[in-house]
Amino acid sequence: MQLVDSHCHLDRLDLSQYDGQLSNALASAQAEGVERFLCVSIDFENFPAVLNCAEQFDTVYASVGVHPNEEGREEPTVDKLVQLADHLKVIAIGETGLDFFRSEGDTEWQKERFRTHIKAAKLTQKPLIIHSREAREETLKIMREEGADQVGGIMHCFVEDLKTAQAAIEMGFYISFSGIVTFNSAKELQQVAKAIPDEWFMIETDSPYLAPMPFRGKPNQPLYVKHVAKKLAELREETVESIAQKSWNNFNRLFQLQD
Repeated sequence: MQLVDSHCHLDRLDLSQYDGQLSNALASAQAEGVERFLCVSIDFENFPAVLNCAEQFDTVYASVGVHPNEEGREEPTVDKLVQLADHLKVIAIGETGLDFFRSEGDTEWQKERFRTHIKAAKLTQKPLIIHSREAREETLKIMREEGADQVGGIMHCFVEDLKTAQAAIEMGFYISFSGIVTFNSAKELQQVAKAIPDEWFMIETDSPYLAPMPFRGKPNQPLYVKHVAKKLAELREETVESIAQKSWNNFNRLFQLQD
């Protein structure tokens, strides 16, 4: 069985139980069948650490971007994103998008930052990693206006409704489920997880955040992606091996990676 963690923050993991070694954390995940990891950037300041994770390990890839909630950070420009994306192990632009849950007042800066990432993705022809929270209509609107369908990507840690998922899929975006789908309270999201076509879903941990059941409230880690796969298998009435294979195939298809 080959699993892929399509969204994690390896540079931010709590490695205390792994003798401070990322290699040990990855080995623990690989023992559970996790064979590929996308280490996602949320700011420029820590991007060197993100890239270092990818350069150290053949199984790790990286993205470059500035998260919509990261205020007071170096503001991304198209040129800077394109420059940093010019690396074989950088396979995506983001994490980008809109988050109106944590931001108050004027959000125009978020929207402009999002547009900047889409422009860079189109220039580099690398897929987008999109974060959207309480901003579904504006997120889709900007994606359409800026031509995000020209590169596609992943709707990371998806928590919206089926209509939003279908609109994203129409633009070439995969729907990625995190540990949230295992929560007892996530009934609507679980229905979405049942309905997404086989060729359009992925799984992730978003570690060290959002640990799945039965680890909710504890630091998340890549090996827990298997619990997300188990929940999807239960919801979709499939085997874990089937979910793993489909998400693996989808990840490799989007990022044009060989099996």
